[in-house]
Amino acid sequence: MSFIEYVLTRPFAGSDNGLWYLLMAFSVALPCSLLGCFLLLRRMALIGDAISHSVLPGIVFAFLLVKDLSSPWLLIGAALSGLFVTVLIELIHTKTRVKQDAAIGISFTTLFALGVLMVSVFVGKQTDLDIDCVISGEMTHIIYYDSVSLFGKEVPEPLLISYGVTALTLIFLLIFFRVLTLSSFDAGLMASFGVNPKVVHYLLMAVLSLVVVTSFQAVGAILVIALLIIPAASAYLCTHRLKVMLLLAAAHAALSSIAAMYIYVSFNCSISSAMVVAGLGLFCLAWLFGPVDGLIWKWKRRYLLAETYDLADRDG
Repeated sequence: MSFIEYVLTRPFAGSDNGLWYLLMAFSVALPCSLLGCFLLLRRMALIGDAISHSVLPGIVFAFLLVKDLSSPWLLIGAALSGLFVTVLIELIHTKTRVKQDAAIGISFTTLFALGVLMVSVFVGKQTDLDIDCVISGEMTHIIYYDSVSLFGKEVPEPLLISYGVTALTLIFLLIFFRVLTLSSFDAGLMASFGVNPKVVHYLLMAVLSLVVVTSFQAVGAILVIALLIIPAASAYLCTHRLKVMLLLAAAHAALSSIAAMYIYVSFNCSISSAMVVAGLGLFCLAWLFGPVDGLIWKWKRRYLLAETYDLADRDG
């Protein structure tokens, strides 16, 4: 086997479902990385943390209504719960003297605790709803769900749902790109054009809630935060242009997904955890070599600047 063949086939070695895992990893990482760019620019990176921890009450409430863990109503309930926490954060922040970071801490911890309480009291032994799975997720479990025949292939339903949400996210960003860009940099200017910044904010939070919820099966409530922040932060260190930042974040999502499969095959570990570790490695590369804020380029610019001053002093 040649080196190129080894590199191309290694992520799928020892597993007949390696392609599904890789596609699922990318479908989770891509929308998170793109939305994370806008959250980072708005200085709201931890809002994803709040949403990811606060959707549990929505999941439990929907389950109590339909008594079916595979029902799409669980997704809807979780998304509504995620949207509710953003409204609650905004109310606490604007109607009291409490700062936004404290409002986030109050809101998501309270709702997560409420969700755990609801599981303990109302759900009990009715189902195998696992708090640990909600927190950490497990990407390999997607093959145990029902599948749909697509172009002669049996495709797991979670994968189709995830790519549906990814497509919805891309459409949303394409349609509202200019509005999101303007509101991220100058909300006051956007308001002067007759567009309400709060409407844009809640629309972004609604899409974010949907993305976070669909990521639960794969990465859980904790690691989805890393997928929102790390790709966007890595891209931010490499460019000052938003469009380039979005492209770099998408490339980060693809590379971390592929690298995660190499780690998974080599060490038989959690794919979602491997994605975050690989993403951190890419962030470190951007931190060192990023053309905008990379340490190496900063040192080089300082060195060249110092040399310029030395030459000027000698000529003087």
